Parts: sequence; structure tokens; C-alpha cells
Amino acid sequence: MLTLLGVHLLVALLLPLLAGRYRRAAWLLAVLVPLAAVVWAGLWTGRVLDGHVPQETLSWASVLQLELVLRLDSLSLLMVFVISGVGALVLLYGSGYFADGGREAGLLVGFAGAMFGLVTADHLIALYIFWELTSVISFLLIAGRGQGVANRKAAEQALLTTAGGGLAMLFGFILLGREAGTYRISQIVADPPAASGALAVAVVLVLCGAFAKSAQAPLSAWLPAAMVAPTPISAYLHAAAMVKAGVYLVARLTPALVDVQPWQPAVLAIGLLTMVLGAWRAMRQTDLKLLLAYGTVSELGMLTALLGAGGQTAMLAGEEMLLAHACFKSALFLTVGVLERSTGTRELHRLSGVGRSMPVVCGAAVLSVASMAGLPPLVGYLGKEAAYEAMWHADFAGRWWAVAGLALGSALTVAYCARFLWGAFAVKPGVERTPVERVPAVLVWPVCVLTAASLLLGVFYRVTGDLTVPYARSEHLVPDPAGPYEVSLWHGVTGPLTLSAAMIVAGLLLHAGRVWVEGAQRRMPSLPDTQRGYEGTVNGLGRLAVWFTRHTQVGSLPVYLAVLLLTVIAVPGTMLLWYRPPLPDVTAWHSAVQVPLAVVILAAAVALVVTGHRLTAVLLVGVIGYGVAGLFLVQGAPDLALTQFLVETLTVVAVVLVLRRLPADFSPLRTEPRSLWFRVALATVAGVCVAALAVTATAVRQSLQLPREIIERAPETGAYNAVNALLVDFRALDTLGEISVLLVTVIGAAALLGRRGDGRGRPAGRRRRPGGRSRAAERFGEARWDVPREMWLPEALDVPRRERSLLLELVVRMLFPAVLVLSVYLLFAGHSRPGGGFAGGLVAGQAFVLRYLAGRSAEAAFPLPLTPRSVAGAGLVLAAVTALVPLAAGGTPLSSAQWYWDVPVLGSLHLATNVFFDLGVYLLVLGVCLKLLYALDRVRDAGDTLAPYGGPARRKAVT
Repeated sequence: MLTLLGVHLLVALLLPLLAGRYRRAAWLLAVLVPLAAVVWAGLWTGRVLDGHVPQETLSWASVLQLELVLRLDSLSLLMVFVISGVGALVLLYGSGYFADGGREAGLLVGFAGAMFGLVTADHLIALYIFWELTSVISFLLIAGRGQGVANRKAAEQALLTTAGGGLAMLFGFILLGREAGTYRISQIVADPPAASGALAVAVVLVLCGAFAKSAQAPLSAWLPAAMVAPTPISAYLHAAAMVKAGVYLVARLTPALVDVQPWQPAVLAIGLLTMVLGAWRAMRQTDLKLLLAYGTVSELGMLTALLGAGGQTAMLAGEEMLLAHACFKSALFLTVGVLERSTGTRELHRLSGVGRSMPVVCGAAVLSVASMAGLPPLVGYLGKEAAYEAMWHADFAGRWWAVAGLALGSALTVAYCARFLWGAFAVKPGVERTPVERVPAVLVWPVCVLTAASLLLGVFYRVTGDLTVPYARSEHLVPDPAGPYEVSLWHGVTGPLTLSAAMIVAGLLLHAGRVWVEGAQRRMPSLPDTQRGYEGTVNGLGRLAVWFTRHTQVGSLPVYLAVLLLTVIAVPGTMLLWYRPPLPDVTAWHSAVQVPLAVVILAAAVALVVTGHRLTAVLLVGVIGYGVAGLFLVQGAPDLALTQFLVETLTVVAVVLVLRRLPADFSPLRTEPRSLWFRVALATVAGVCVAALAVTATAVRQSLQLPREIIERAPETGAYNAVNALLVDFRALDTLGEISVLLVTVIGAAALLGRRGDGRGRPAGRRRRPGGRSRAAERFGEARWDVPREMWLPEALDVPRRERSLLLELVVRMLFPAVLVLSVYLLFAGHSRPGGGFAGGLVAGQAFVLRYLAGRSAEAAFPLPLTPRSVAGAGLVLAAVTALVPLAAGGTPLSSAQWYWDVPVLGSLHLATNVFFDLGVYLLVLGVCLKLLYALDRVRDAGDTLAPYGGPARRKAVT
């Protein structure tokens, strides 16, 4: 299972690259991936149905119960057949539908992989991750390539609705896991938690996520809006895959939560209401695709009601209808795509006589519609009859209301089924016959295969029963009072059968009187429109955000700082006073060196408050940072001190470069005395509060067992520096997450600082003149005696001659390679001594900062055919690949291995794989430094358009 997940991901990433040159091969590869999943599921079918449940586990943080557990039981098996089987046929259809479609093929394969993980996940948090992946990928599929406004709005609506419901569901999962004592779904179902108030809240939150995903009222508007997506995407996402996630979750948790209020009443009421409303709206549609969309909403309501009702027969009916719906609805969506491609329209009032021109497609559509209407001997009939039987003999209160809702929804379903066939294929009086163009066979065969599946699963009902009965016979579900329901095409003349036949006749009569029905719909009061409700909600949230921002974002930094400090005082400060923990014995200092360092830090802090010069303030901040680094060093933390020194140096340089565009002095402080004293009091109280928190934190006695174990086991990672072992092995996952966040943050910061250049990052408008002399150099003429006449640094030729410095260029030329060598030394020495990838990357970044200060061109300072984002991205990829490589050898992610070689001259060589992880950190930090340098270069160049670099305006600002 883990291998199949990896194959889906790998192929999804390769397809967009492959499709550009080998389109047919790309689509064939896309088809083979879900087809392989179908074959794999087929090989496991016998053992799974006999009760053998395969399981694979990938541990992440087992202490926190965070692990990826995949499990294949009978319900997951059924869903794999649905997702992967329909997915393979839709991808085959897409090969003839899309002109190129490498992007769509990759996203569809990725979506199939996410759904495969979702239905096999046996852990609530893992299920949620796959759940959100489907939302994100569906957003990309619906939005397309961004050309249409309607596509973008529909994609945004789908993402907001499903992701919002998913967020509520996550909170529900956390409550459910806490109440059950485990996040393993199979264990929760085997030993359901006792009913409680927290569990009832969890039920409500979980159902919110399921209802949003499966388009239940009043959260159903996103599905019809998503019909702007291409037909293959609608057929897969909105018939077979994405919308099935919600009903699958209901089916999965029903055995555990059916007795917890309000599970059963909620799924029955919302499900049957959605069934009736969706079918009623489907009868009004003139666009065939919208008709099927509202029909899908209706059928999802029926599935929700059946799978969540809690009875064995209802669960069996829900499974059969889930299988039937995937077959007939996917076939009908693809049929609409064939009609649109061959006739140029989906409007039923413009289509006439198409059935005679396309007999094969028409025949397939008739069978699929018959299955949707519940006619024998198709699989839809099996599910519908079981549904009537389940509701007829149910033992919950209000079962006759459920029977009435199911019957009304079924009659309306038959009516819009007939409307679809009449609108798509019938000859309409007064409408000119629609001309039909020939379509490729690759668009027709998937329709025929899906239709054949509806027929074969109905005729060979024993196979359908073998797939659906095992899960429906769960001991936690209520058995049918009349005895176990057997899957069959004939159970004799019964009350449910009579009601079913009557509803078929009623539906046909509704279609026959469609003119009267349409008139009645126009005269009736309009039902609440979920689309208008969504738009009103979004607009209301927008207005609320504007109001809130207007009253909170006042543009005053002192106000923001005051709010933060008041929060610190009010929340942790109040708790500190409330509990009043005992204060420890405070040692004044551990080393005499700490005293002068503390004096320097405090003096710099006081001077920082009263200074009025920007550059002085920056230097004082640097003094504070260096003083803190000195305290780290004295306290015995050389790695932390080294990092602090490097970060502080780079920060001071970057801030000074930014200050060139600001006035030299701070603006005069215009503050009323009362406000000034308030700020002084607030700062004093906040300082006392933070100091008390810091002192109190030292009173928490922690065991030294873990630090000692890290030190003792560090050599197992190939590192004798415990800090480095902690970062690249013991807690490498934290490091990977942190560098990812760092990269994203710097990209955002660079976007805010910089502006678009001319490709590789050279700011627009800066070009060297022939001979290496700039206009500024010509304007200022020849320089003084101390200006270098030799080309010590190539990039310095673009600097005005009077601003070049012989000393600076010579120092940079000598130090640059030495600093780079030092950075590489720190990278590899970090396993045994202070250093590591982070420190080495910072040192390398400062080497390029030196070249930038001498040449004032970020691009010239980094004269390689690479961009900073390429360097940073390569580092992140290297770290991630190093983390995943152990999986190929059957190990756990982020584990390291060591090798030793005896070389005749060099002696014994030792290599640990985590050095590659550290190298990735090194490259990423270097790329981040270069990215910021390029952004600052653009800011400076933007200023040069206003005043020459080093001209009067600039010198006044700096000095």
C-alpha cells in the first residue's frame, strides 16, 4: 500500500514533464497507475473477504500516536475498486478529451493517490491529511490553468467549503481520539468510546466535515458550481471520488458512533432532506451537466442517510448504491462530454434526434439511467430495493418519515432520469435535428465499460453481495428484525417492492406532466438558495474583516506593541499570580565573566531606548546580540553562541543596507505625558512579568536522563557533537520543517522587498556600459589616488570610481575564498565540533555579502548560472530525499547509516548519511541569504532611480 502511494506521487510529478514530448506515453502511464491499484486489490480480494486484513505502518512519532497506518478491509477494498477502477477509465477518456493535458493527467493521478490513502488510512490524523490533499488537488483541477473567472470562483468555493468543513472535522477527530484513547480507526470501531458531552461535540464536528465534502444541505452549492470543470474531472471528482469521501467517512464511523447523539438523527434528516431538495432542483435544469450535478447531490443525500442509519441492511444498501452510483453517474457525466464534443451544446432544449445519430452512446446512457432510476436487473435496483427494505423494517423512531422521504426522493429521481434521456436523445417537436460530429472511440469505450459494469454487477448479484456483505454484517450494526437481508434480484411481492414500483410510475407521470410541473415550480415560493447563502456568507465575512481591520490595524507600532505586552501580562502573568509556584534559589552568576557581559547588555539596552539615530540603534541591537552570544558561550553552549554571532552579524548588515533608504534620525517623539507614563509603566510591568516567568521556569525540575542519553547515543549517528546529532538525526523532522518554513518566509519577504527584474535577478535598468565604465563613473570623472586601477573584483568595475576602495577590494578578494573554505569546514566539522550546516550556510552567505559590499551588485557577487531559489530549493530537496531514502531499504525515515573505508594513504574514512541532510541545510541557508541579498539589491536599485548611489541625497540619509 505504501508502495502504491509512492508510485501515485512519483508518476503525478513526472507526467507534466513527460506529456510535453511524449503525450500518448504520458497518458498511458497515467492509466496504468490506477489500473495497477485495481489489479493489486483484485489479488487481495479473496483473503480480505475471508477476514484477513493486511496492514502497513510507517511510524512518525509513536509516542504522540502519530503514524501512517494503512489497512485494507472489505469497505476499503470496495472503495479502492471504485476509485481506481473509475479513475483508470476516466484517464483513458481524458487521453482523447484533452489536447495535451499533462497537468490534468498528473493532478488526476495525484488525486487518485490521495483518495487511495484516504480510504485505506487507519489513523484519524492520516485520514485528515489525505482529506485535505483531495481538497487542494480538486481546487487545482477545477480552477484549470487560471484563464476563466468562473473556474477560479468555483474552485475557491469548493476549497472554502470543503476545507472549512475539514477544519471542523479535525477538531472533532482530536476530541474523538482523546475520548477513545486512540486515533486508530479500527480500534475505535472495535471498542467504541462511552457516550459523553465531549463525544457528542466530536460527532457534530465530524459530521460537519463529512456533510461539506459530500455536498449535503445547506453546504451543497459548491458541487453544481464546480461543473465549470472539464467533463473528465467532473466525472471523477464529483461522481466517483471526492464526493465519496464524506459518505465513506460516515460509513467508516457509523459502527462506532451510531448510538451517540445526534449521529443517527442528523444523518437521516440531513441526508433525506438533501435527497429530496437535490432531485427537485434537478428537475428544473436545462443544462445536462447541471442536471446530473443536482442529481449527484440528491444521491449523496441518500447514501448519507443509508450509511449512517446504523442498520445492517441500511449499510448493505448504502454500499450497493455507492458502487452503483460510481458506475452510472461517471458514465453519464462522460456521456455529456461526448454529446458536448459532438454537438457543441449541453442544453437539452437545443438537442433533438441525437439518439438516432449516436445509437451506441444512447444505448449506454439508457442502461445507466435505468440503473440510476433503480430498474432491474441493474446494480442500482439492488441498492434501491435494499434501501426500501432497510427503512421499512427499521426500529428507530420516525421510520415512516424516513420511508416517505426515501419514496419521494426516488420518485423525483425517476422524473429527472427521464428528463435527462428526453433532453439528450429524444426527437423534440419544433426543434431542428442536431448535427452530430464523429467522436474518437476512446471517448465512447469508457462509457460502455462503466455501463457494462452496472449491468454485470446487477446480473451477477452474488459478486456484488460478496463485496458488500462482510462490512454490513458488523456486530456493532443493528441487524434487520426480519432476519439477514440477502442480495438478490427477487424477494417476492413485498410492501417495499410495491412502494418502489409505485414511485417509478409516479416519477414517469411527473415527467409526462413536466410542463405542469415546471409551471408549479415557478409559482411555488422559491426554496432557500444555497448558492446565495454561500455568497452572502462570504460577503458578510469580508465586511466583518474590513470592520475588524479598520478598528485594530491602526498603523501605529506602539499600539501593536502595547496590545502584545498587555496580552503577556493578562494571560501568563495572571496564571503566574493565580498559582504562585515556589521560586527557586537564584544564583547571581555562574562565572565572573557573566557580570561584565550583563552590564554591557543592559547598558546597550538603555542606550537603545534613548538614542535618536537609526544607525546607532542598529549597532546597539548588534551589541545586545553579541552580548547574549557571549553569555551562551560562557554557559557552555558554543554551537548556540556561534549561530547567534553569525545571525547577529548578518542581521546588522542587512538592516544597515535597508537604512540607506531611510532618514538618518528617528522622527521626533510627539507623545502626551500621560501616554508616555502609560508606556513606561506597561514596559516595566511586562519586563517584571517576563523576568518572573523566566525565573519560575527554572524551578521546573526536569530529569537529566534524556540529555545524557542524547550525549551517550550521539556516536550512533556518526556525530560526536550532541547538538548536531540532535538536529540532523534525533529531531531531524523538526529541522526539515523549520528550514521549509524559513524558505517560505524568505520568499515572502523577498517578494515584499523586491520587484521584478529581467530574469535571473538583475534589477531592471542596470546595465554595464562597454569598457566596464558606468555613467556614474563618467559623471564623476577620475578618482583619487587610493582608487584601485587594477581589476581586483570584476563586479567593482560597475561602481563609480570615486567610491571604489583599494583596501576593501583587496580584503574581499583575499577573504572571500577563505570564508567559503571556512563555511565548508564548519559544515563537515559540525559532526564533531561546533558548526554544522546552518552555521556553514550563514558563513557562506556572509562571504557573498562581502562581495556585494565591494561591488554593490548581488548578481555579480554570485556569478554562477544559478538563481538563489534554485540553490535553496536544491537544499530542501536534498534534505527531503535524504530523509526518505531509508524507506527504500526498509528502514524508517530520517534514520542514518555509517560506512568506514580503509584507504592506503588517507587511512580510515568515515561517512554518515546524515551529512547529506546537513548539506541540504547548508545549501538552503546559503540560498536564503542570496535571496535576501538580491531583494535588497532591487530595493537599492529602485532608490538609484531617484538619486545616484552615493549622491547627496544618499549620503545625507546615511551619515
